[in-house]
Amino acid sequence: MIKSMTGFGRAEVITKDRKITVELKSVNHRYLDLSIKMPRKLGFLEGAIRNLMKTYMQRGKVDVFITYEDYTLSCGALKYNKELASEYMAYIRQMAEEFGIENDVKAGALSRYPDVLTMEEQSVDEEELWAVLEGPLREACEKFAQAREREGEHLKNDLITKLEALDEKVNQVEERSPLVVDSYREKLEAKVHELLEDSQIEDSRIAAEVILFSDKICNDEETVRLHSHIQGMKRMLEEKEGIGRKLDFMAQEMNREANTILSKSSDLVISNIAIDLKTEIEKIREQIQNIE
Repeated sequence: MIKSMTGFGRAEVITKDRKITVELKSVNHRYLDLSIKMPRKLGFLEGAIRNLMKTYMQRGKVDVFITYEDYTLSCGALKYNKELASEYMAYIRQMAEEFGIENDVKAGALSRYPDVLTMEEQSVDEEELWAVLEGPLREACEKFAQAREREGEHLKNDLITKLEALDEKVNQVEERSPLVVDSYREKLEAKVHELLEDSQIEDSRIAAEVILFSDKICNDEETVRLHSHIQGMKRMLEEKEGIGRKLDFMAQEMNREANTILSKSSDLVISNIAIDLKTEIEKIREQIQNIE
């Protein structure tokens, strides 16, 4: 099943000790671009997070949001900076003596001075934290992948419809081309007889001119290749994943064939059909940009 590059996934785990939420969302991108936003406390897990996510996706700009709340009292420790407190008091006593004022600093006030009392995070058990994070991360990735598959199925159906319409346009070019040659022969014969009046001209001369014209406007190779590319693209859409780049390349080849048909055409009808071909191929290319 093909996958879209747009998707969303979310998972959350809540225990008595902590709460972790993981949210993923993505848009189109040529390569896989992971942007991870999470608390610094989890920074050491970034490598493991990236490795796990790469097993679920190949392309797209993916924004990852991870929030972490620790409900335990052991997540931090209060630290008392005795040396700094002594230095504060020394300067306060000095100020009291120099200005002849009362030293009214009490312990409660001193504790609120900058950096006298600080909260320091305690070291965490990395393996335990990864074990807690891995579950919701994997669940979010699975939901994300499922959303991409659902969107991919819609893209596939839309592309098949567009390819069938494109195939019909190619059939119209094939049906019209012989009529253009016949019309040219009729016009050529009428023009020659008009100019030469009763004079005779060999049919072989006219036939030779018609053959030259036919070779000049012949688009058999282009229509055959277009049919082949259309069928090839349909087969690719049945592949499992990683087909976005291949489809884009094939769409470029299809556009090249349509351009050649347009450049060879001397018939307004075929020219208009070729323009329609180019328009439909561009619509297909736009949809292909959404495929992983």
